[in-house]
Amino acid sequence: MSAAPVVVVAAVPAPLFAELFSRDDEQRLHAAARALGGAFARVDALDDARLDAARLDDARVVLTSWGAPPFDEALLARLPSLQVVAHIGASVKAFATDALFDRGVVVTQAGAAMARPVAEVALAFTMALLHRIPSMHNALRDPASWDDAGAAGPQHEILGAPIAVIGASRTGRAYLELVRLLGAEPLLVDPTLDAAQAAVLGAELLPLDEALRRARIVAVHAPTLPETRHLIGRRELALMPDGAGLVNTARSWLVDEAALLDEVRSGRLSAAIDVFDEEPLPATSPFRGLPHVLLTPHRAAGTVEGRLRQGRIVADEITAFAEGRPLVEAVDRARLASMA
Repeated sequence: MSAAPVVVVAAVPAPLFAELFSRDDEQRLHAAARALGGAFARVDALDDARLDAARLDDARVVLTSWGAPPFDEALLARLPSLQVVAHIGASVKAFATDALFDRGVVVTQAGAAMARPVAEVALAFTMALLHRIPSMHNALRDPASWDDAGAAGPQHEILGAPIAVIGASRTGRAYLELVRLLGAEPLLVDPTLDAAQAAVLGAELLPLDEALRRARIVAVHAPTLPETRHLIGRRELALMPDGAGLVNTARSWLVDEAALLDEVRSGRLSAAIDVFDEEPLPATSPFRGLPHVLLTPHRAAGTVEGRLRQGRIVADEITAFAEGRPLVEAVDRARLASMA
C-alpha cells in the first residue's frame, strides 16, 4: 500500500514549529490534510534534502516561516498543485512574487496575532521613556552616584501625556487603545482617516508636524511605503520637544537612524528601539553605549501567547481552505506595497 500523498507541507524549522503550534493545532493541520485527500509533512525548509520533487508534486498548501525563498518560476515548477501559501508571520513581501499571484495561489498570513504583543512592547517602551528608566538604569550601571543617576531629567506619568501615534495600523490601533485606557491624550497621524474616524479610536487627528511638536512620546506604527521612507527624519526629529522620546517597534525604514543617533547622542531626545537598519545590530553600533536609549533585538512579537496565536490563525486558515470556506487573512497583490 503506497503512502498518502503529501498535500500540506510546513516548511518551518522544528524548534519554531513547536513554539507556534499547540498539539491541538498540529492535529488540525493533519485533519485538514486528510480532508484534502492526503497527508501532512513538516520540513525545515523547501529546499530540505528530505523533500524531493516527487513529494512536492501533490502539495496544495505550503506553510512558510521567516527566511522563506521567493516563490519564483523555478520553485513553482516544483509545486504544480499549489493553491495556498500560509505564512506564520505578517509580511509576505519577501517571497510573494507576481508569478505566485499569476498562478492564482491564495496567500494568507498571521500578522493579526502579532499586533497585541508588539503594542504591549511599545507601551512598555513608552512607560520606560516617560519615567526615564533607561537613563537611570544605565547611570547606575556606569556607575554614577545615586544622586547623579536620579538627575536623568523630568519624569512624567502617562496620565494626560500627549502621545503621537504615527499610523493606525493593526498594531497602531492596539497601542492606541492601551495608552488611551491608561489616560494618555493620543494624537493620531494617518492620512487615510478623517477626524471622525480618529475620534472613534479615541484620538485627535493631526498633521505630522503638529503632532510631533506636541508629543511627549512619538510611537511609529506606519506602513512601509516608498513615501514613508524616513518619515521621521532630521527635520521631523527637530520638531519634537526637548526631553521627548521616540518609540519604534515597526520598521527602521520609517526613521532616519543617523539623525536619531545624533539626537539621542546629544541627550535632547530619548529612544526605545526594537528594529534597526542592520540586524543583528553590530557590536560596534553607537546605539549600544548611549544612556538615553533602550534596545531590544527585534523580538517585540515574540511572546509565548503571540506565537501560539500565530499558529492558531494559520491552522484556522488551512482548515477553512480544506472545508471550502474563504480565508479571513488573505493578502492580495495590491497589499504587498504596504508591507515591509
